Amino acid sequence: MKFTIMINEGPYQHQSADSALQFCRSLLAQGHEIFRVFFYHDGVNNGSSLSVPPADDRLIQKEWSELSKEHDLDLVICIAAAQRRGLMDKDEAKRQGFESNNMIEGFRISGLGQLIEGGIESDRTVVFGD
Repeated sequence: MKFTIMINEGPYQHQSADSALQFCRSLLAQGHEIFRVFFYHDGVNNGSSLSVPPADDRLIQKEWSELSKEHDLDLVICIAAAQRRGLMDKDEAKRQGFESNNMIEGFRISGLGQLIEGGIESDRTVVFGD
C-alpha cells in the first residue's frame, strides 16, 4: 500500500511528529511505500537544523533526515508555513536575500500542491496533529 503522511506539529511540542516517525518506520518495515511526507503548520519545524534539544533527548529532525536518506523519502515542507516560521532552504534564503539557511539535509520546500498530489497518488493519507 502507498501512503502520504502529513505532520502538523513540531518535533517537541506534541507527540505527533514522533508518532509519525515511528509509524513511517513501521510502514517501511512491513514493505509499504511512502510516497511523500508533508510537513505543514508547526510541523515545518521538523526540518530545522537549528534545534538543540537537551543531551538526554533525541534530535527528531536528524532522525527524519536519516530515515529519508535510508529509504529515499520525499520530505516536503510547506513554503508558506516555513516562511512564517523563518525556515528556509538554500534557494529560498538566497531568493529572500539571506546569506544562510536553516533546513536540515533531506527536506525540501514546496507548496500545498505536493500534498494534493500525494493524496491523489497514494492509497491512504494519514494526518498527525491538529
